[in-house]
Amino acid sequence: MCANLAAKSGERVLCNDLDGAPMRRLAERGAVTASSPAELAREATVVFMCLASAQAAQAVADAVLAGWLGLEGGRLLVDMGTTSVAATHAIAARVAAAGHRYVDAPVARMPAAAIEGTLSIMVGGDAEDVAALMPYFCCMGTDITHCGGTGSGQVVKILHNTVLFEAVQALAEAVAVARAHKVEASVLLDAIELGSADSRAARVQGRQALQPRAYEKGRFATRYALKDVSLALELAETAGLDAAMARESASTLQRAVDAGWGDRYYPALYEIIARDGQDAPGD
Repeated sequence: MCANLAAKSGERVLCNDLDGAPMRRLAERGAVTASSPAELAREATVVFMCLASAQAAQAVADAVLAGWLGLEGGRLLVDMGTTSVAATHAIAARVAAAGHRYVDAPVARMPAAAIEGTLSIMVGGDAEDVAALMPYFCCMGTDITHCGGTGSGQVVKILHNTVLFEAVQALAEAVAVARAHKVEASVLLDAIELGSADSRAARVQGRQALQPRAYEKGRFATRYALKDVSLALELAETAGLDAAMARESASTLQRAVDAGWGDRYYPALYEIIARDGQDAPGD
């Protein structure tokens, strides 16, 4: 995402990460490395962050605000990670109190889409701020949806992911039952793709993970899937709704994490569903 900003935006792009390796790669692509988020913020009027947890987002937001202390107001902080709605509103309030603006813009699609600049971006924030950010979003994605006010991008992204995880669990259950009755996963998926149950989940997670029982590291990890479904359950609880399917997916994902699959691609939940009578795959 940062590499695409550096290549396409026409702006001076600074980067910071706890890991030096991606910063070195970005420097080769034209980005300027910064030693800390605060140093980066002192030079930037727009800061994008993409982090793995609400705690990390809050810490980096505080560092950015420290870098902006005493500078002209009206700067933009954009969260492109998947963060709880409660944390999003809390960060947005601190940013507004400091005289700046905040937009949540989590992303979807596979790692290849991030590399190619074809992400789907779900944006929550004031229309004026979204319009100002649109040229940057178009460097990173091809489908940008303005979902509403602050926090709405996170709501849509969390629910998007939860629907996907529920669909993958349904596919995993179907594959496990088919195999128990001596029907190959490839045959089942062929039929699904030819019928009304066809879906991207069948064609991607089904074909690439469930059929070969391959859950490589480096793709969306089971523990991240559990985090996102947990966020959806928080939203449902706040609304007074019983999200039964999300609860079941969260339970299965938690069992997968407990069984040691936390860092593997999340269709590994199949191994929890099918472990009785199945041979465990090797590393």
